[in-house]
Amino acid sequence: MKESFWGYWIIALGVGVIVIMMLISNVSTTNTQDYYVLKEISEAAMIDAVDYGYYRESGELRINKEKFVENFLRRLSESIPTGTSTVNFYNLYEAPPKVSVEVTSKSNTYQINSSTETFDIVNRVDALLEMNSND
Repeated sequence: MKESFWGYWIIALGVGVIVIMMLISNVSTTNTQDYYVLKEISEAAMIDAVDYGYYRESGELRINKEKFVENFLRRLSESIPTGTSTVNFYNLYEAPPKVSVEVTSKSNTYQINSSTETFDIVNRVDALLEMNSND
């Protein structure tokens, strides 16, 4: 009887730890994870937005701004929950391809003593798309 009682306590402790870990993971967001997601999304969206017709004619890279914004927002909405972030685009240049993107992640509000605190994470990425020339 005594051994089975300890077994029940170990199972209950394990379930409690799993529940606490799930709650903490829903609340916390790491700055490093958001930065690398933003970096990969901006790179992939720039590659998708390359104007290949212009590249064939002139040999220079150029992106389409509207196509970049569309691809970026689509990929970002697939990666992060909707309604929790604000996206700002700065310095969208078609030729040479350069973009600056800022994503502000809104966190939940926390009440500590009698004051309410919010923590917002701001990530900004400047990306250039370049090619290797074999001249």
